[in-house]
Amino acid sequence: MKKAALSVLAGTMLLTHAAPAAVAQESDGDLILYQNVPGVETDLEEGLDLRALAVHEDGHFTERSEGLEWSSTNENVATVDDNGVVEMTGQRGRTFISVSDGEHTDRIAVDYKPNPDARDGGGPPPVEAQLVPQSGERYDIVDGAVEGMTLEEKVGQMMMPDFRHYDGQEVTEMLPEIEQLVEDYHLGGVILFAENVVETEQTYQLVHDYQEAAEKFGMLVTIDQEGGIVTRLQTGTDLPGNMALGATRNLELSEAAGDVIGAELSSLGINTNLAPVVDVNNNPDNPVIGVRSFGEDPQLVADMGVSYINGLQQNGIAATAKHFPGHGDTAVDSHLGLPEVPHDLDRLMDVELYPFQQAMDAGLDAVMTAHVTFPQIDGSKAISEKDGTEISIPATLSRTVLTDLMRDELGYDGVVMTDAMNMNAITDHFGPVDAAIRAIDAGADIILMPVGLEEVVDGVLDAVDGGDISEAELDESVERILTLKVERGIFKQESPQDPAEGKQGALDTIGQDSHLAVEQTIADDAVTMLKNDDVLPLTPDAEERIAVVGTTYLNSLVSAVGEHHQHIDAVNLSGQSSLTDDQRSTIEAADHVVIGSTTATVAQRSADNAVMQMYAEVMDMKDDVAAVAIRNPYDIMAYPDVDAYLAQYGFRDASFRATAAVLFGEENPTGTLPVTIPDPDGGTLFEYGSGISFE
Repeated sequence: MKKAALSVLAGTMLLTHAAPAAVAQESDGDLILYQNVPGVETDLEEGLDLRALAVHEDGHFTERSEGLEWSSTNENVATVDDNGVVEMTGQRGRTFISVSDGEHTDRIAVDYKPNPDARDGGGPPPVEAQLVPQSGERYDIVDGAVEGMTLEEKVGQMMMPDFRHYDGQEVTEMLPEIEQLVEDYHLGGVILFAENVVETEQTYQLVHDYQEAAEKFGMLVTIDQEGGIVTRLQTGTDLPGNMALGATRNLELSEAAGDVIGAELSSLGINTNLAPVVDVNNNPDNPVIGVRSFGEDPQLVADMGVSYINGLQQNGIAATAKHFPGHGDTAVDSHLGLPEVPHDLDRLMDVELYPFQQAMDAGLDAVMTAHVTFPQIDGSKAISEKDGTEISIPATLSRTVLTDLMRDELGYDGVVMTDAMNMNAITDHFGPVDAAIRAIDAGADIILMPVGLEEVVDGVLDAVDGGDISEAELDESVERILTLKVERGIFKQESPQDPAEGKQGALDTIGQDSHLAVEQTIADDAVTMLKNDDVLPLTPDAEERIAVVGTTYLNSLVSAVGEHHQHIDAVNLSGQSSLTDDQRSTIEAADHVVIGSTTATVAQRSADNAVMQMYAEVMDMKDDVAAVAIRNPYDIMAYPDVDAYLAQYGFRDASFRATAAVLFGEENPTGTLPVTIPDPDGGTLFEYGSGISFE
């Protein structure tokens, strides 16, 4: 939602303002103030910028900003300008702020008086501006909209396709063919990927054009901007990610991360973030969650997740917790296969479900499902289309999980979105139409990335007509979607902002200095030192040489180390199974050796892995070797005898800078391990919470 100044200006006087003449508006329907709609929350500390909605005869609603007349009944208390921005004078009392389009009128009360609920201690209550919305059926706009929608329009609101590519080309601008699809299928949302968002002004224009293409309602324009290894925007702030945040143990930094991401997305017009991940990563072998999680402790994940969500939502961004009911304790990537979580409900309530419950209780906007089976809470089976075998139903398609557990047991009444329906966990075993029907019947409100939009829409329509999907429940889904749009101020605008102004705003916001400062602070506070046998800090003489050994992201580590010392030798082991003679000579001649280790899978961190065997050879050749786990803190399992070990949890530039500063003793590491690192024999190498410093 837009923020505007609500200032206390003693003695301010402002006459009633009438906006300049505009194109004549249609006369049917109604005109209401957005802030009068039930469920809309207004933070008056952020200002009062009133918005007007035109409610049309068929029930759909759009935002109106031109051809309006605003007035205040008591300008001694507050004034309003011709854009609906209210300013308090500082005098106590009540005024009614009205808006009219010449035919319809609405108003809302604004009080300036003591607020007992804001009393701090035993003193008098503070004098504050307070909004008193009107009530009545005219403000129940969601119910009216659903009643006036066709079945095709309702199903369209539930579809969220991606247009990553079209006709073999990356989609970076609106194409007539895509615009036609948005119109023909009444699409309620779209998801963007890195291929779509290559540059700030281009991204703003693309998002603007999607909203222009929307037929009646504003679109949910979504993206996976988690931070860390899942960062879609190619310009802007590259935050270190969730496990780095978990290592800081700092809730304020987690909220700041959400705030930075929220501000940058909002400046681009993107209104929904498919984040945060609140999976509890208690399985070191997890190939898909890992550092995307805040850690293995349910309380830590819950606390950090809620703080991150608050940061997003205070910028008007809808937050989406994923992947319900928990993808952390799996050893299979659901993009590639069908994982299973074998635990019973009691265990799930204590661990996997706990962060979701806390986020829901804190006002979470949306939940994304997991393509993961939970046989102890849903034992129903299906026959796989892949090989004819009997398989358990994944959570995305399970009514027991999405309705009985999430809705009835946990009491969640927000939007439920599937994970991408083109992932192998679904496509290997279910046809695209069958999967979509099953998901909606299970309780999903939004089908993310349906495989074959036309076929899926036609199949869902047929399923409703045939009684396989309850139309009453489908209506409830559309009500939830429209309610989310209303609460987050997502509307089709009759007079959109000039794209030139919006682009400049985005340029001013994306990657601004304050955001980069948050990025670096998180990275600095996250670096975790788990081992140091008198190796660190490095204190090389001016002429000494440092060999930096690694594979992926070696250049980034070399560059960061090079900011502290002149003589650096890079030893790149990519694509090799053994050290070359020249590499051995370089390492042997070095005065100090730093290994940059990057893994994402169990196989990569196995002691039998060729790269790990080369690292072991380096450690045999040299004393006092320091290793940096660039992404995965579990890497030390492959080389537990290393002399010093740092974990930085991600491969963004800020993390390399932070690690280099620790290597040379310019920063004292303060991060603590957010997971337990086991040893290969089933014991423990490092406990949860481990972390040492130089002092």
